[in-house]
Amino acid sequence: MFKKISTGFGATALMLGIMIAAGSAGDCDGACMDQANTMGEFIILAVTGVAFMIAGAFFIVVGQSE
Repeated sequence: MFKKISTGFGATALMLGIMIAAGSAGDCDGACMDQANTMGEFIILAVTGVAFMIAGAFFIVVGQSE
C-alpha cells in the first residue's frame, strides 16, 4: 500500500515540478513584457519547481525500493 502511495505522490510531484519550472518565466514572446514575471519571481518559481522534481524523484525511488 505504501509503495503505491509513495510512487503516486512522487509522480504527481515530479509532473508538477516540471510544469512549475517550465512556466516560471511567464513569458509571452516579448509582446506583453509588462505582464512578465520579475527576476525575483522567476527565481522563486524555478527553485520551487526543481525542489518539487527532486522530491518527486525521491518518493518514486523510495516507493520502488519497498
